[in-house]
Amino acid sequence: MDKVKWGFVGCGEVTEKKSGPAFSLIEGSEVVAVMSRKIEKAASYAERHHIKKWYDDPVKLINDPDVNAVYIATPPSTHATFAIMAMKAGKPVYIEKPLASNYEDCARVNRIAETTGMPCFVAYYRRYLPYFQRVKQMVNEGVIGKVMNVQIHFSVPPRDLDYNRKNLPWRVISDIAGGGYFYDLAPHQLDLLQEIFGPILEAEGFCSNRGNLYEAEDNVGACFRFADGLTGSGSWCFVSHESARQDFIDIVGDKGSIRFSVFTYQPIVVNTEQGRQELVIENPQYVQLPLIQSVVNHLLGKEICTCDSISATSVNWVMDRILHKF
Repeated sequence: MDKVKWGFVGCGEVTEKKSGPAFSLIEGSEVVAVMSRKIEKAASYAERHHIKKWYDDPVKLINDPDVNAVYIATPPSTHATFAIMAMKAGKPVYIEKPLASNYEDCARVNRIAETTGMPCFVAYYRRYLPYFQRVKQMVNEGVIGKVMNVQIHFSVPPRDLDYNRKNLPWRVISDIAGGGYFYDLAPHQLDLLQEIFGPILEAEGFCSNRGNLYEAEDNVGACFRFADGLTGSGSWCFVSHESARQDFIDIVGDKGSIRFSVFTYQPIVVNTEQGRQELVIENPQYVQLPLIQSVVNHLLGKEICTCDSISATSVNWVMDRILHKF
């Protein structure tokens, strides 16, 4: 490609601040069309972001000759369908996380990517942020010695929409999201840990619904083992009291520990024999920009982006094991 001309399938909240503007800030990248099921929403988005075309039909956007790459920013249940449509049309794709709403659909996407030869990328953008790269660097440099254990701690109170049984958010409807908030938020945590420590080969979990606000799980506990034998655990609660809110991962080594947050970007806390240190690491305004830059460079033949569907599939495998989907 001489220039990557993007078409957006979906133009919801995530495209407004996290990703959308980044596509137009990168040299060799341009957004030429957007799609929403509601044509008024697509038109409004296109007007606000100075995009020439808009659609209410994903097939028309994917087949638009001016579009040569497709960004899929819809709920997970449609990721595989739209990705396969785009790749069969000869167009590479960039998909919001998780790759799909279940492991089997991830495998389908990978088969089509291999068959068509079309690149398929997934928006695990935290891999590319300076905050998390610093954590990985300290682990690799042995700042806390040999890593002995990893622990995920996450709890948040219900959101206002969770109380509206007649109009629940799609993120707690399993048929659309793949599960509850666990399937929406845990992917970033699990992907980061596998980016740092390698693949998780075993995972088990327990889940329950304690708040009775919706049918999907609202509490999850899990344990897992990486390829080198490192073990870890995680606890997720989506119906806690405000006072119990927490968002951090502890990496425990034989010479110290590292604590960092995944969603709130609190200062990284490092404890060693030299004492306690807090590190403040700034991220870019548009958090997906570093990854999208790598994707664009890949499509322009300048580098290889490894944040692809193959590397993303293991996250779905781990989550499906934890939720006992198979």
